[in-house]
Amino acid sequence: MECRVEATKMKKIRLTLLGLTAFLAPALLVAQTPKEALLALSKRDHTLAIVDSSNLKVLAKIPVGNDPHEVIASSDGKTAYVSNYGGGLYNTLTVVDLVAQKALPAIDLGALKGPHGLTFIGGKVWFTAEAAKAIGSYDPASQKIDWILGTGQNRTHMIWVSSYLKHIFTTNVSSGTVSMIERTPPRTGGGRPGPAGGDWDQTLVKVGNGSEGFDVSPDGKEIWVANAQDGTISIIDVASKKVTDTLNANVQSANRLKFTPDGARVFVAGLRMESVGVFDALTHKELKEIKVGHGAAGIQMQPDGSRVFIASSPDNYVSVIDLKSLEVTGRIDVGIEPDGLAWAVRQ
Repeated sequence: MECRVEATKMKKIRLTLLGLTAFLAPALLVAQTPKEALLALSKRDHTLAIVDSSNLKVLAKIPVGNDPHEVIASSDGKTAYVSNYGGGLYNTLTVVDLVAQKALPAIDLGALKGPHGLTFIGGKVWFTAEAAKAIGSYDPASQKIDWILGTGQNRTHMIWVSSYLKHIFTTNVSSGTVSMIERTPPRTGGGRPGPAGGDWDQTLVKVGNGSEGFDVSPDGKEIWVANAQDGTISIIDVASKKVTDTLNANVQSANRLKFTPDGARVFVAGLRMESVGVFDALTHKELKEIKVGHGAAGIQMQPDGSRVFIASSPDNYVSVIDLKSLEVTGRIDVGIEPDGLAWAVRQ
C-alpha cells in the first residue's frame, strides 16, 4: 500500500515538473538568445531571421512587412529597424524586439517615401527616403522624426553617419553622385540647427553611373563607391572631397561594398555577379573572386574580423566566408531572396 502511495506522489511531482517546463519554455527560449546575432532579411518571405553567431542556426523568423531591404540594430542590440522600400511606394520602418523575438508597431514616415539605407548612431535611426530625395533621423525616445534634410538628388539610397554626427555621406543612384554633408557652426543670424546643433552643408561629388553600395574606410579617410552601371569603383578622398582613383573593376550590377574591420580589404557584391570581388585597400588591386552562387546582395562583416556573410539572393541562402582563407565555409537558410544583413550585439 505504501509503495502505491509513493508511486502516486512521484507521478504527481513528474507531472508538475513537466507542466512547469512547458510553461517556462517560451521564456527559456528568449533567455537563450545569444549576445551576438546575425540579422538577415528575406524579401520574398517578408521576414527577419535571427541567427545565432556561435553555431549559425536560425533562432526565429519575424514578420517585417512588405519589401524589406535594409536592417540595422540599435546600439544595445535589443531592437532592430527594417526599411520597407517598395521602390518609393512604402513609407514605414518595421521595428523588431530582438529579445522577445516579435514585431512592434511600425514607424510611419509620412511623406518620406521609399526608405532604404539605414544606420543607428547617437541613439537614433538614420534613414534615406528615395522618393522624397531626402534623409532623416528618428528618435526612439520621443518616437518622432526629429530631423529631415533634402539632398536634391535622385534615388538617395545608402547612408553613413559619423559617430560624432559631423559627417553624413549618401550615394545617389540615378544622379551618379555622392552627397558629402558636413555639420558646421551656426552662421551669424542663426539658422536651422541640425540634430546635434549647427548647420549642414552639402558637397556633391560626381562618381560613376549607378552609384549604389559604398563604405567608408575604418580610419575615415576614404569613401569607396560601387558604380553599378559602369562596373567601376570610385575612391573619394574625404579631406579634399575629390575622386582620387577610379577602378575598372568589372563589377556590373554591384549594389553592396564593405571594408573588412581592419581596413585592409574591400568586398564588392552584385545581383548579377556570381562571385564576390575582394580588393586590396592599399594597392587597389583585386585579390580574389569568391564564387557565392548566381548573384549577391547584402554584405555583413563579423566585428571580430573572422567571417563575412554574403546574401546570395538568387540562390536563397547566406554564404559564410572565412576572412583568413577567403573560402566559403558554409551556408545559412534564412528564407527566400535574402538581402539586407546586420549584426546585433546585446548590451
